[in-house]
Amino acid sequence: MIFNLLTLQADGGQGAGAMNLIMIVLLIAIFYFFMIRPQQKKQKEIRKFRDSISEGDRVVTAGGIYGKIRSINDNIVSLQIAKDVVIRVDKGSVYPSAADASQDQNKVDEASK
Repeated sequence: MIFNLLTLQADGGQGAGAMNLIMIVLLIAIFYFFMIRPQQKKQKEIRKFRDSISEGDRVVTAGGIYGKIRSINDNIVSLQIAKDVVIRVDKGSVYPSAADASQDQNKVDEASK
């Protein structure tokens, strides 16, 4: 119904420019709320995780290597991936492992009840 009213108004000639402007603003708002804002929230959560990691946490690297953090020096993380196998990776390529992320979500859900 609203769309019919808007199209009828656009046919008048004078409202066509305003109608185009409204549609452009509406499209920008849709892109912001459905694409840009969720991505910014996700980036903020990842940044928060990287700032809070400590020795003993289980993580996964951007390349898909699962391991346990042994030490953190500046921007380099020493990651134990097997017995007596330790690799060094950039802190920016470390993400929470799926199992730990689901456990953390369960704790948040239980706390909110």
